[in-house]
Amino acid sequence: MSDKKPLTMRDIAKAAGVSAATVSLVLNGKGEISGATRAKVLDVVADLNYVPRPARVRAPDGANDTLRFLKIAKHGHTVNRDHSHFISDYIDGMSQEATRRGYSLEVVSHERETIQGIVQSLAATGVKGVVALGTELSEADIRLLLTTGIPTVFIDTFHELIDANFVNMNNEDAVYKVLSRFKSQGFQDIGFVASPVETTNFGLRRQAFTKNMLRLDLPIREENTLWVESTFDGAYEATAQHLASGGKLAECYFCTNDVIAYGFIKALREHNIRIPADVSIIGFDNLPMSVTMDPPLTTIDVSKRKIGYLAITILDDLINASELQPPVKILVGADLVVRSSDKQAKRRKPLLPSTGKDPSDKGEAA
Repeated sequence: MSDKKPLTMRDIAKAAGVSAATVSLVLNGKGEISGATRAKVLDVVADLNYVPRPARVRAPDGANDTLRFLKIAKHGHTVNRDHSHFISDYIDGMSQEATRRGYSLEVVSHERETIQGIVQSLAATGVKGVVALGTELSEADIRLLLTTGIPTVFIDTFHELIDANFVNMNNEDAVYKVLSRFKSQGFQDIGFVASPVETTNFGLRRQAFTKNMLRLDLPIREENTLWVESTFDGAYEATAQHLASGGKLAECYFCTNDVIAYGFIKALREHNIRIPADVSIIGFDNLPMSVTMDPPLTTIDVSKRKIGYLAITILDDLINASELQPPVKILVGADLVVRSSDKQAKRRKPLLPSTGKDPSDKGEAA
């Protein structure tokens, strides 16, 4: 078995058809390099998964004491105003810890910008470190952001095989708590409101659902997975279409996040399906509206402030280290906040979508 040699700047230069000096200038944000050449080099860097390792980890002596939080919305399906609350919680946790450690924190929003553009803008700054919101970032995006050489921590995403620093929620633990709750209530017919939107956490929750259903010896039924867009309107429309076409419902559902749960619930109500009398529901995120809606939503809560605090703690260690540090990857545990949207199972026949009633029901009170 032969060992694979790590990539060098010369390898990148050869693949991009430029000189090694040009690659160095692009990765360091220097020189008068044309936009086309810069983009070509960065594309090759992403395609070959090249991550340069800077000779020193400390920020230059001339750098200020500013840290930057990159709020990146590549497509806006998940990073949008519906989720502004939990992003604010991230910022609160970061800001408090940054201030305590003698830094100032600046927040910069990037909406539908290219990662190459963000990399170029970072290269011109004197920030000491970066926390990047990774919700909508791909592996290639993360690798590109690493080319800046600036100490960086990614939050709200997680990749086991990338040599980078991550702080994320423990999705597997969280979904296990949801499914354990349903099982303890006597449910076997368990559904999942999933989203095809490509975010790492959505993918991890889909994997966790399958893995934990098997772990808990619960039957997985393909027809019990309802695919919806990750917005309120998208979840509502897909659910309404499912019900209008005569689709059946499971006894209970885990929704990928609270916003999806809100749209799902709205469609159920319009078809006279009662929550939790007919269908029990558990969400994920514990957004403020979850406690005020009728009925209040049982949901997963992960401390976003804790994630923000940990990101700054790791970043400070990176900035002040005298030598290259190994990647740090932290998963923060979750709590199940029990409210009123789920209840003990009862034996039901399949619901009639148009009425939400058991076919044999003679008139149960709401």
